[in-house]
Amino acid sequence: MTFKGLGALFLLLISSVASAQQIPRYNPDTIKTIVLDSVININSHKLNVQDFIDAVTTDTSFYKAFQSMRLYSYSAENSIYIYDKKDRVSGKIYRKMNYSRAGGKPNIQYLAKSDSGQVYKKNGKYQLYTVEMFDYLFSNTYNKPLAVPGNSSKGNAGKNASYKSKLKTLIFRPGTKVSGIPFISGKTEIFSPELKQFYYYQFARGTYLDSIPVYRFKVIRKPSTAPGDVMINEMTTIFDTRTFQIMGRFIDMSFSNMFVSFNVRMNIEMNNFNGELLPVKVSYQGNWDVPLHKEERASVLITHSNYQREN
Repeated sequence: MTFKGLGALFLLLISSVASAQQIPRYNPDTIKTIVLDSVININSHKLNVQDFIDAVTTDTSFYKAFQSMRLYSYSAENSIYIYDKKDRVSGKIYRKMNYSRAGGKPNIQYLAKSDSGQVYKKNGKYQLYTVEMFDYLFSNTYNKPLAVPGNSSKGNAGKNASYKSKLKTLIFRPGTKVSGIPFISGKTEIFSPELKQFYYYQFARGTYLDSIPVYRFKVIRKPSTAPGDVMINEMTTIFDTRTFQIMGRFIDMSFSNMFVSFNVRMNIEMNNFNGELLPVKVSYQGNWDVPLHKEERASVLITHSNYQREN
């Protein structure tokens, strides 16, 4: 694979971060939404480590929550900031809108819409693949159903479809192997016998969104781990103690070698609306750098509210 081909792959796949310097805006971290009561002994709760691992790797409700948005009207507010090499804002995209359906077709009412700076190419497409990926993964979800996340793509959905499918797997099925990513495919499988040695497991109990009792299961990289041994530095998952349903997920990923360098942090939070799990916040910050492509730096904040089931 050429440098150009490798660069394109990571542009489409990771939408990630390149330098160790982190952009403080939004500070995506699930723990910010939780009031922790105490560290817990999971055995006293008749649970073990494998229960949490199985729940993370086999869960489908987290992904289904995004598909279920198509059944609701709701309000959304999206802010995307683009940065230059000195972390100065060079572009901004802002949208405030109401989603609904009319005659079975999606309808978007823009309440506020503004763009500034370096946002689009001359052909009208987004400057950054980071923005393109978020538009595909989250905004596009309301317009049409997404395929079940997996490691391959079928049909003629476009040359980028398989890369987008891999990205969905990385976000919605973390801990499983994402095949076809040079140099890092095996590093996503953090619960494998080869990688488990590099991580600590931490458990705590707390309250999410002021009222929901939760377990916090944190998989965190050991300080002694050598650079390049792992890609996922931390993955925190929040479970409703009553249903074991996943309410939130935080992922911190980084990797660097002669071909690619990235460091991305993403947080996704859910809430129940009349028994249906639906996304309420997605936050991201990061940069990435690959050969023969312009470095990307961006932060994203997406919020959803006022869900109403449509007939």
